[in-house]
Amino acid sequence: MAEVTLTRQLDAPVDKVWNALTAKDELKKWYLELADFRAEVGFRFQFSGGASPEKQYIHHCEIKEVVPGKKLVYSWRFEGYTGDSLVTFELVAQGEKTLLKFSHTGIDTFAADNPDFATKNFAEGWNHIILTSLPNYVERKSA
Repeated sequence: MAEVTLTRQLDAPVDKVWNALTAKDELKKWYLELADFRAEVGFRFQFSGGASPEKQYIHHCEIKEVVPGKKLVYSWRFEGYTGDSLVTFELVAQGEKTLLKFSHTGIDTFAADNPDFATKNFAEGWNHIILTSLPNYVERKSA
């Protein structure tokens, strides 16, 4: 099964990390800007993104599971293409730090003939988002 899994200890308390993952105004500062976002099961959101400005995809997502301060799971699919995947963020409080366990599973359900959907592209993107963008945001003392 094609998937991306990452683990990172963040030098920030779990409440701050949870807020970064679930507050619309926080998400746009390190991840993506959404018209609306609520960490509620059944909430649907979408965004546009792609490898280049010329080749953008509409991403359709739906919140599947929420355990406040601990777990956020949403589906992820591309408009007009087959395949469904799941993105999972799990948080474990470690004093004033947070252990983040991230996974994006089901990548192999996407069209294998589209090189943009290759697992290596997801790995590259998530590595930057989870290992660089999020820590840079939540570990700032003024954030």
